[in-house]
Amino acid sequence: MPTFNSFIRFARVPMIAGVMLLVAASTSFAGKPVYVGQRVAGSVSVEQIDHSSWDLLLRKYVDGNGMVNYRGLRTSAADRGKLQAYLNLLSTANPRAQASKDAQLAFWINAYNAVTVEGILQKYPTTSIRNHTAKVAGYNIWHDLKLYVAGTPYSLDYMEHKILRKLDEPRIHFAIVCASIGCPRLLNQAYMPKTLNEQLELNSKDFFSRQQNFRYNASANLFEMSAIIDWFGSDFGANKAAQLAKISRWLPTDAARRAAATGSVRVQTLDYDWKLNEQKSAARPTSRPAGSSTRGSSSR
Repeated sequence: MPTFNSFIRFARVPMIAGVMLLVAASTSFAGKPVYVGQRVAGSVSVEQIDHSSWDLLLRKYVDGNGMVNYRGLRTSAADRGKLQAYLNLLSTANPRAQASKDAQLAFWINAYNAVTVEGILQKYPTTSIRNHTAKVAGYNIWHDLKLYVAGTPYSLDYMEHKILRKLDEPRIHFAIVCASIGCPRLLNQAYMPKTLNEQLELNSKDFFSRQQNFRYNASANLFEMSAIIDWFGSDFGANKAAQLAKISRWLPTDAARRAAATGSVRVQTLDYDWKLNEQKSAARPTSRPAGSSTRGSSSR
């Protein structure tokens, strides 16, 4: 593995050669991709994908707080098979076929969450997704775990930043889950096109109802918010005032009134909890999280 000093030495050679060496190093030490789903041609619109099997797994293994019984799912050969079958079903979709925006959002939110759960199961037991997100050398779940859809592999990072965020729906940030306590809760039902707006509203309000994600101190005129709002601030507004106005509809009543009003306020970012979103009764700690960082490489 290249050391920090070795990268410093690259700077002593001519600029072009140094850039080539750095590119070669990042390529040589990239993690080996892990593919899920099946490599088949997309035959149906995402509108036609049935998410009911994923819905059943969520209802069985995820509680009302979004905590997951990974151990139970990991040890059930039948239900592991159902998850694999669902991922294979996602692979048969053709993302370029005509589909409503709600169907596209439901498809990719479910895909992101199902692939994340599958990625954790592949590494379980573990205490944090951050144990599997190497920055320079080795496997990075956000980049190297890829779902085939219509024969094309899509990483979690790509799904989030290149597809979901492009659909101009900021509530996705309260729906996609990176298997961490600091994330929004994993809704224990699949997102469905017909009920998508209701589900997104439900989880957005739930997100801001939790102390780990949002706190309001009226006497100090202080808003303390999840790092998600900091990482993706541009998705909510051009500045803090616009962002607060945008999220005000999901905040508790007193905070909502203050957020929607004009005038200066103080905003601080809460620490993000990267511990695994695992049901306590099922947890068997084996190691500590590898450290804090943003979710995915592009923004978090």
